[in-house]
Amino acid sequence: MLTMLGFGMVITFMVLIMTKRLSPLVALVAIPILFALLGGFGGEGLGKMMLEGIRTLAPTGVMLMFAILYFGIMIDAGLFDPVIRRILRLVGNDPLKVVVGTAALALFVSLDGDGSTTYMITVAAMLPLYLRLRMSALNLTCVTMLAGGVMNMTPWGGPLARAASALHVDAADVFVPMLPAMAVGVIGVLVLAYILGRRERERLGTVSLDAQPGTPVDVTALVLGEEVVALRRPRLLWVNAALTLALMVALVAGILPLSVLFMIAFAIAIVINYPRVQQQRERIAAHAPNVLAVVALIFAAGVFTGILSGTGMVEAMSKSLLAVIPDPLGPYLATITALASLPFTFFISNDAFYYGVLPVLSEAAQAYGITPVEMARASLIGQPVHLLSPLVPSTYLLVGLAGVEFGDHQRYTIGWATLICLLMMLAALACAVFPFAA
Repeated sequence: MLTMLGFGMVITFMVLIMTKRLSPLVALVAIPILFALLGGFGGEGLGKMMLEGIRTLAPTGVMLMFAILYFGIMIDAGLFDPVIRRILRLVGNDPLKVVVGTAALALFVSLDGDGSTTYMITVAAMLPLYLRLRMSALNLTCVTMLAGGVMNMTPWGGPLARAASALHVDAADVFVPMLPAMAVGVIGVLVLAYILGRRERERLGTVSLDAQPGTPVDVTALVLGEEVVALRRPRLLWVNAALTLALMVALVAGILPLSVLFMIAFAIAIVINYPRVQQQRERIAAHAPNVLAVVALIFAAGVFTGILSGTGMVEAMSKSLLAVIPDPLGPYLATITALASLPFTFFISNDAFYYGVLPVLSEAAQAYGITPVEMARASLIGQPVHLLSPLVPSTYLLVGLAGVEFGDHQRYTIGWATLICLLMMLAALACAVFPFAA
């Protein structure tokens, strides 16, 4: 019953938001409560599950709130204007080059392993150009997310660290052999960006960014809007760049929790760039809609995950999926794990998959001579699809910043994400990263 409730809850949620019958915010709260009540979970126990889920995601919500405010201040002050100008010089007014440039920028920025930072920087730099050229923002969200999905397989990214710790293997032993598969994934994302960009070029042609043919213009004013120029602080460019670099170093070094680091950085940034209290109020109010939209979704997702875990639905779903693997398929468990990582990490969280499902699969695979490190590598293949899950907080940040519907983003990206995963799996098999059959 728990298995049916779990899959029924996730499928109902997906159908309702993809058909736009409910907003993600409402669906994340209402659907799990309804299915929990159908399963006989009610009263005080249900409330504790929801609070536990909210408590688990609270640090993420706080981090995203102050991260949005911090990068909002940096955008207002013009920190990314040089990046925008450089991209404009490279891509010109060609939609194809714009989409490829988006993919390249996202791949580079996502080296830090943090999806939220990647989304904020990439969208901040590229969205104004998409809007000015009348390009579809779905191309922006698609290639940005897939770039992050491929680069999320680094040792400092969450999935590999979880897999290595769950199976007690060295992270370097997992990562280094995965490099060829990741390289194929990177090439796949760039090729996809070329395909999507060519479609946009055929749809739009090339759009002139000049006010009059042959007349140079102020790129900042043209792309970002005249009213934004007054907020710029060009004299503080290097100060803001140094502050952002220090923040990134502190994030990687883990000096303080992410939420605390962003709170401190935001406080410093807003005082430096907008010292008057009235200016500070105006800047916070300007970014409040983005903050509210994203943080509300994070806490609503806490209700969803809290009920999914607290009721035992996640555990039941995992055991049921494992039970359908026949014994003759045992030698193929590494390949099965790679393929199963797509739906597993979509329907359940990374924590549930890597700490709950993967150890069970790995234990069974050892009977056929498949090592834990090979199983760890195979389990990473589904990460591009995982980021489309409604359980991933940073994806709500991406679609919120880009101004697209979550369901539209899922429909547009799911096929391409699956293709990138399959390309990486074939590359991994070709390079003997894990065995097709033991």
